[in-house]
Amino acid sequence: MADVTVMGAGIFGLSVAYSCARRGALVRVIDPGGPGAGASGGIVGALAPHVPEQWNEKKAFQLDSLLMAEGWWREIAEESGIDPGYARLGRLQPVSDESALALATARVSGARDFWQGRADWQVVAAKGEAWEPHSPTGMLIHDTLSARMHPRHACAALVAAIRARGGEITTEGAAAPGTVWATGVAGLTELAAAQFRPLGNGVKGQAALLDYAAPELPQIFADGVHIVPHSDGTVAIGSTSERLYDDPTNTDVQLDAVIERARWVVPALRNAPVVERWAGVRPRSRSRAPMLGEHPLRKGDFIANGGFKIGFGMAPKIGEVMADLLLDGVDRIPDGFRPEAST
Repeated sequence: MADVTVMGAGIFGLSVAYSCARRGALVRVIDPGGPGAGASGGIVGALAPHVPEQWNEKKAFQLDSLLMAEGWWREIAEESGIDPGYARLGRLQPVSDESALALATARVSGARDFWQGRADWQVVAAKGEAWEPHSPTGMLIHDTLSARMHPRHACAALVAAIRARGGEITTEGAAAPGTVWATGVAGLTELAAAQFRPLGNGVKGQAALLDYAAPELPQIFADGVHIVPHSDGTVAIGSTSERLYDDPTNTDVQLDAVIERARWVVPALRNAPVVERWAGVRPRSRSRAPMLGEHPLRKGDFIANGGFKIGFGMAPKIGEVMADLLLDGVDRIPDGFRPEAST
């Protein structure tokens, strides 16, 4: 019998299971759709920090997770034999006008204060290189904290690492006492139905992969588009944010517009062919922070949900914090991440 049962094999469920397994627990992960069947099976993989100002517990938690990510994913790669595509190569953003330039410059000192001297936020002059976003001011923000990974490869690596430690990943099985429910949008829907009000919602995102090799270059965020070079010779671009949608997996003209914006931002991508179009629904809690801790409906069980756009960036620390709670009874969950913040 498993020491820890997890329902849901997305990034939160797999991360919690792995963090428990690496401490010696026997884990079982159950998901009818298989690993990465939902939003965690996407393609973008931008691990980007919040801006270094107006500091709060959510930003501090995410910073800790981003800083521990390199060692965490390296360990998983070594145990699994699968490259999750992680690399901390930074990010470039254009500066639109003088007001934005003043704000970006003010954040340089914020990064020094809040990022513990382990990453920089810089304002630099554009060099006119092919892999640069168009900037009206000729200036760019360059942060050295942002990283990238390939979501599908990361999920596959976690699955293999869990199995290497004796864990089970299955599509069938029943919950056990103390189960962790990491069931994404379905879990948020269940909570809303029981409490007669929305405690979160699914937000559809559409993204695309382009055939363009830039594996050692930084990601770019410009005109609302993430442009993420992957280690496999593709570049991911995305994504839309749609609260109203008919088909959760269909792509349409909204993705066409994202692709065109990306090609305008980075002319080097202008002739890169599209090799995949993808759409999925990401779980966003009402508080917009991850929902962690005791399950609001299932007495004695736990919840890990609401990753939305930052699930992969938050995953290393969420896994460790939930393992603390499940295995040692130590509660290090920030108040803003508890279910009560949304319920």
